Amino acid sequence: MIDFIDVKKTYRSGVEALKGVSFTIDDGDFVFVIGKSGSGKSTLLKCITCEESPTEGSVRIDGFDIAHMSRALVPVLRRQIGMIYQDFRLIETKTVAENVAFAGEIVGVPPKSLANTVSICLSAVGLKDKANAYPQELSGGEQQRVAIARAMVNNPKLIVADEPTGNLDPDTSESIMAMLLEINKNGKTTGNKTTVIICTHDSNLVDRMKQRVIEIDGGLVVRDEKASGYTEEKKEEAPSVITSEDYGNLPGGDLAFGEDGAYSDSYDDQGFEQQGGGFVFGDSAEKTYIPAEEPVQIPEEPVAAAQESEVPSEMLLDGTAAEPEVIEITVPEEVIAQEEPILQEEPVFAEEPAPVEAPVPEEEPAAESEVEFPSQAASPAVSGKDARRAEKKAQKEARRAEKLAEKEARRKAKLDEKFKTRSADPLQASDIDMVPEDDD
Repeated sequence: MIDFIDVKKTYRSGVEALKGVSFTIDDGDFVFVIGKSGSGKSTLLKCITCEESPTEGSVRIDGFDIAHMSRALVPVLRRQIGMIYQDFRLIETKTVAENVAFAGEIVGVPPKSLANTVSICLSAVGLKDKANAYPQELSGGEQQRVAIARAMVNNPKLIVADEPTGNLDPDTSESIMAMLLEINKNGKTTGNKTTVIICTHDSNLVDRMKQRVIEIDGGLVVRDEKASGYTEEKKEEAPSVITSEDYGNLPGGDLAFGEDGAYSDSYDDQGFEQQGGGFVFGDSAEKTYIPAEEPVQIPEEPVAAAQESEVPSEMLLDGTAAEPEVIEITVPEEVIAQEEPILQEEPVFAEEPAPVEAPVPEEEPAAESEVEFPSQAASPAVSGKDARRAEKKAQKEARRAEKLAEKEARRKAKLDEKFKTRSADPLQASDIDMVPEDDD
């Protein structure tokens, strides 16, 4: 029914949620998708419901590639999928019956049969007496059962549950899982198979139900087992060490082989016997006894001394190691005194006194008579842009002084001319006939 073929999903931020996921889910399967937070479980479910499109690969449902389907066909696909969310997502302003009926209205269930369908779904989840209650009046487990009834109203082929027991207590979680398992089994018996895919972190429920488990880690499928638990079950391995119990015991603790049919090798085992712990080979008429040799203890050779001051350990006759002899070496105090480094103290230099600057005599302001124009005063030697700026300023001041001098000369000449005229004509010299501009 569902085929993931090398599906990869990379978000715009650069996060690789899926890195080549491939698996197949048949009709009527009950599958747990497990994994750590951020491993890619939710992205996998969103690819099934077309909430996300894979970057690479294909997702097929009933042979149809939904990864490249038109957006107009997405509602048609979702009518065949029943979604169960962790936060229930019920409409607070509608009653329980209205919430369930709302999903039927969207998928196009006829109004005449919708009321009967809602009643059947609520009876299946045990909430027929809560049909007129509002979501806030129900417990968490009851709200989740309403969400399951809402997912069942369109009789879907696939039920996808994202953490359906995340907000429920253990007893309620177990009843919810039992209800989903019953929906899956009833679908198999009636011929209308209902596939259930559950994303969960509840290890106890997964271990108790023993259904198919797909484990996602780092965007890859690391385990896909049927009738498995939350953690991978380790198979018992054959013992690597073969003991004498596998072949039988003999007096003395040695091994004894059975009949020729019990083993296969290229040796002639006729006349094989054991005497006193040794082995006997050949026919019984010509027995050659080889006594068992006692193990010989080879004393260890002394390790070469790393330094001349170390004394190698010697072996005693009874095989035990002798304690090394301690040799005391007396070093003269003169040698020790010479070896000690002589620390030389760094010379301390006296700080030089800071030079005392001579007082600069204050210049007396020049008299008004001694002030010269900038053009006449001696200017300090400057260079570059400052020199050109100072020269332009001096020229400007000189032109201004010339204009003032010319204006003053014209004014004096005019006053002198008027004074001469008034002296010649006494009438014009009176105050009555004076020109107003002369008052200036």
